[in-house]
Amino acid sequence: MPPVPKISYPGEEQALHAVKNMEAMHKGSKKLKPTWWPWGAGMFATSLGPDDACFVAGANWVKNSGLMCVWGSPCAVQKEIIEASKVDECAFGIVGRLIWHFVHHTPVHLFGGGPRWGY
Repeated sequence: MPPVPKISYPGEEQALHAVKNMEAMHKGSKKLKPTWWPWGAGMFATSLGPDDACFVAGANWVKNSGLMCVWGSPCAVQKEIIEASKVDECAFGIVGRLIWHFVHHTPVHLFGGGPRWGY
C-alpha cells in the first residue's frame, strides 16, 4: 500500500482498521481485515494565514494528483468550520457528532482502495 497522508481523517480510518484487527486477534482469529487507502486521504485544507487557505481534493499517491478547488477566504471559513465541528464532536456536541458521524459513515466511496458501499 502506498504511504497514507498523516492528516486527521485517514489517521482515524487507519486506527479503526487496526482496532478491528486487534479485536479479532484478541478473540483468537488469525483472519485479519485488510487495510486500504482511505477515500478521504486525498483531501487537504491547508492554512496560509488567518484569512487565507487552499483546499485540494482528489489527491492520491501519484505525484501532482488532486485539484485545488477552493482557495482564499472561503477556504479559511471552511477550515474554521472543520475545526469547530471537530472540537464540538470531541466535546460530545450534537452538531459535531452528527457531522462527523456522516463523514465516517459515508455510504458510497468513489475512490480509494476500500469497498464502494459502506464498510
